[in-house]
Amino acid sequence: MSDREKTPQDEAGDSNSSTALVTDSSRVLIELDRVLAGRKNAPPDSSYVATLYSKGLNKILEKVGEECTETILAAKDLEAGQKSASAELDRLKQDMVSETADLWFHCMLALQHLDCSHEDVLRELARRFGLSGIDEKNSRKP
Repeated sequence: MSDREKTPQDEAGDSNSSTALVTDSSRVLIELDRVLAGRKNAPPDSSYVATLYSKGLNKILEKVGEECTETILAAKDLEAGQKSASAELDRLKQDMVSETADLWFHCMLALQHLDCSHEDVLRELARRFGLSGIDEKNSRKP
């Protein structure tokens, strides 16, 4: 089965419900993690991900930095365009979502390169849930 044959939306059913969205999101992350892991030792010319893996951590982090900058710029554009016409505002929101997706993708690639998982990040977020930001920060080891 190819990476594109079955989408998380196909498996989750009604993608309009919040439960389906959570299921979709989880499946998207799991599938992306699987694809990233599968390309870790692939020939560099076989995919974009394999090329980045072959170039090493510094290149992957360079891409994370680029995507972070693009996300920041999209956020600034969206904030500046809050009073824009509906179509323009929709485009600015889509740009923000698209750049954030690129950032998440490259962060997950960095995690996978370092033998970490999105699940590690989700566990950390769950651990912090319900803590005040100040209490959480104070609980970190110096």
